[in-house]
Amino acid sequence: MLTYHIKIAIASLRRNPVLTALLIGAIALGICVSTSFVTLRHLYAQDPLPGKSDAVFNVQLDSWGKDQPYDEDNPEKLPDQVTYRDARGLLRSPVPVRQTPTFITSYFVHPDPKMARPFQAYVRLAMSDFFDIFNAPFAYGGPWTKAADAKPEQVVVIDHDTNEKVFGGGNSVGKTLRIDVRDYKVVGVLKPWRPAIRPFELNRDPTGRPEPIYIPFNFIEPLEIYTSGNTNGWGAGDIETHQQWLNSETIFIQYWVELPDEQAQATYKDWLAGYIRDQKRIGRFPRPDARGSITTIQGIIEREKFVPGSVRTMSIVSLLFLAVSSVNLIGILLGKFLARIPEVSVRRALGA
Repeated sequence: MLTYHIKIAIASLRRNPVLTALLIGAIALGICVSTSFVTLRHLYAQDPLPGKSDAVFNVQLDSWGKDQPYDEDNPEKLPDQVTYRDARGLLRSPVPVRQTPTFITSYFVHPDPKMARPFQAYVRLAMSDFFDIFNAPFAYGGPWTKAADAKPEQVVVIDHDTNEKVFGGGNSVGKTLRIDVRDYKVVGVLKPWRPAIRPFELNRDPTGRPEPIYIPFNFIEPLEIYTSGNTNGWGAGDIETHQQWLNSETIFIQYWVELPDEQAQATYKDWLAGYIRDQKRIGRFPRPDARGSITTIQGIIEREKFVPGSVRTMSIVSLLFLAVSSVNLIGILLGKFLARIPEVSVRRALGA
């Protein structure tokens, strides 16, 4: 009986090819539009760090000058990055389970000429905790050690594509990668990793792909590394050397901490308030209401409105469009059916 109904349906569709094409096109368009916008909204709104997004916090400090707020349109907004001096100070806190300052720079990579030509790539500087904080998946090896952080050692973590490009894939842990004028030992290779939103780069390009290369943060001073990311500052005056730049009030570092429970979060907030008081005593943090804050990734997404209002609106409109298309489809099919009531009645009388 099912085969019979299918044959009748096909014959009916063939009888009116123009109307059939119109029906299929209308419902396909409705499904396509609604699916596209709903998927886009889901990509923006989904939890970027499942299972621990309520334990990972971005640290902000009001180190800005007193003459004007960091954001004149929103005076209550704190700077979205911290200075190098503050990153060093925050690293002294014993409260977080894990913590890392991080920023990006740009270097030329010199692979074996047999494998690839030299190319320029973004390089992220971070502490080894970075990979555990953001659940970076490893295919081979893992993060470098705490000792490599402190020294620092010439070690590197690379992503899947860089591993394919430079070493031809496979386990390249222990091999050497030449970055700029130095050789770095590969200690880890990431699996293909493309989160919908990069939680550690929310102020620059949150939907971009993670950087391909990672080296220890403490190379910033001995190698005199400058940032290739967003930077801002106040009261800098004439900066002529790298050390003067690091000692200035220039903000270019994102600082992240992992605080597993409410007690740790409250303790860290108290520690942060004490740190600000100490900095005020030495003449920094000149704003009278200078404060610090810790914000979850989801909190930043909501505060900065990473989900554009137009995406929400178009998601609703697209679903309504699908509903209208479906109703019209039902109406047209019902009209076709009613026009053939005599034929259908005869078939049903014969046992169809």
